[in-house]
Amino acid sequence: MLRSVIIFSKDTNTRTRDGVQKLLEELRRRNIRATVCHKSEEPYSLTEAPDLVLSVGGDGTFLETVLRFGDLGVPVAGVNTGRMGFLANIPGDEIGKSVDQLCSNDYDVIERSRLEIIRPDHFFEGERGLALNEVTIQKANLSMITISVYVDEVFLSTYWADGLIISTATGSTAYNLSAGGPILSPGDESIIISPISPHNLTVRPILISGRSRLRMVTDARTGECLVTCDFRFRKLPIGEEIQIARSDSKLRTVMLHGRDFYSTLRNRLMWGVDKRN
Repeated sequence: MLRSVIIFSKDTNTRTRDGVQKLLEELRRRNIRATVCHKSEEPYSLTEAPDLVLSVGGDGTFLETVLRFGDLGVPVAGVNTGRMGFLANIPGDEIGKSVDQLCSNDYDVIERSRLEIIRPDHFFEGERGLALNEVTIQKANLSMITISVYVDEVFLSTYWADGLIISTATGSTAYNLSAGGPILSPGDESIIISPISPHNLTVRPILISGRSRLRMVTDARTGECLVTCDFRFRKLPIGEEIQIARSDSKLRTVMLHGRDFYSTLRNRLMWGVDKRN
């Protein structure tokens, strides 16, 4: 039974504010306790975990919602008032119907793998380096970077490129897709390694086991590179080792019945669009 929810949004535009207001009306009409938390506010102190977290916005807002509330262990659902909507897959104009489905448990819970930066320790100053989409290592200026990659201490390759994308299945439809990497269904636990603008034609994106641990060593003409973890980023001295592995904690997300990952592919990316279909 749905008794309490947290609503998180960036509160950046009229459509998002209207979505939050509509959600509040629908939830209160059903006597469900709702707490609204905006990005601009201090982190909300919980006395008890809610039954559900609702992200209102686009996929970027969803990633911020996960960073703030993802470790509560409760399902996270996204109401799409943005553009793409792979993660925020509840249409903003179907909030009433969607709340009915949430109240009647008319949905599946998809457990999604996350990546974690193991080394350097405490890379984000007290926050865990968890990524739902991807971790990237990129050049910090115009000169390309070289990245030597080891998979479970076995040498894979040295990449001469603008950078590398280390992606989850969830992130396969994000930056990885733009770099020519493969698309994976959300429940897949594999890790994708995709080079960004490689300087040779003999490297391609590769899929490795989700149980693998990655170790990467950088080299460049400059003294630092840029490391991103979803929407967070920091600079790292060249030569300092980076280790990444699948996190032990998965994220529980909501997929309403009547919607699925493949229909989102077709609708959002016009997957398979052909006048013969």
